[in-house]
Amino acid sequence: MPVTTASPTPALLDRIRQCREAALRSGALQPIATERAEIDDHGLHFSVRWISSLERKHAQREQAAGRRDPGFNPFLPPEAGLTVGELGADHLAVLNKFPVIDDHLLVIARHFVEQSAPLDAGDFTALARVLGPLGGLGFYNGGTAAGASQRHKHLQWIPRAADDTCLGPFAPGAAGSLPFRHATVALGEVDWSQPAAAGARLHTAFAGACASLGMDAGADPMPPYNLLIDRQRMLVVPRCAEHWQDISVNALGFAGSLFVRRPAQLDSIRACGPLQVLTAVGCALP
Repeated sequence: MPVTTASPTPALLDRIRQCREAALRSGALQPIATERAEIDDHGLHFSVRWISSLERKHAQREQAAGRRDPGFNPFLPPEAGLTVGELGADHLAVLNKFPVIDDHLLVIARHFVEQSAPLDAGDFTALARVLGPLGGLGFYNGGTAAGASQRHKHLQWIPRAADDTCLGPFAPGAAGSLPFRHATVALGEVDWSQPAAAGARLHTAFAGACASLGMDAGADPMPPYNLLIDRQRMLVVPRCAEHWQDISVNALGFAGSLFVRRPAQLDSIRACGPLQVLTAVGCALP
């Protein structure tokens, strides 16, 4: 059965564009410029971005964390100038304040829920309200060891232009040869024109993927994992570590995009190979 997609939603597209333009003018949105190197590894394509300003921003973040309340939550409430709008009763779409990719959205829970809490059908419905009309790539960092930078539950979405995401292990046909534990589910029968129904199907698919990996999709807290999802397929990857050497890896690593702070880190990834990096932070097959 072919994928059924929702027609583009002018209201959502317009809100994203209007919010981005206003946030750029006000300074609320602070895009991060990057340099990029391409690496092919065992037939899979990877992009490693060197974010020259990330080292400075990392130091600033450490200093700010030392000054502010340890319980500070940037999503409660989210910054008004970055808030695109509602995604149903329980979620908001908010622009990532420091995007590497344009129009990077955070799909955040309105009320505090731990990032390690299980995803429910409502979370998937909110994501479907973006994926359905706009396509692109949704992803989730399930806990600190999976690369999550905030405790407040938030899924993420990026548009997928040819030069933005290399797909790597998430590329069509790649799953059969991956050296780390994972589960892939085809989503060809999801009706994206009906967000609630799509959300329920996605939740069922997610639960099945978790079960195949020996994970309980309803466990609270969940063990660390990454989730990648587009309108064709879903990939779930259990995590055993956040870092390879001193490089943090999040879900986008399993879509072929890795991020480093220093050129020497790029050299280390090139020498080791991106797949070996992902295997080290994932769970290697026996």
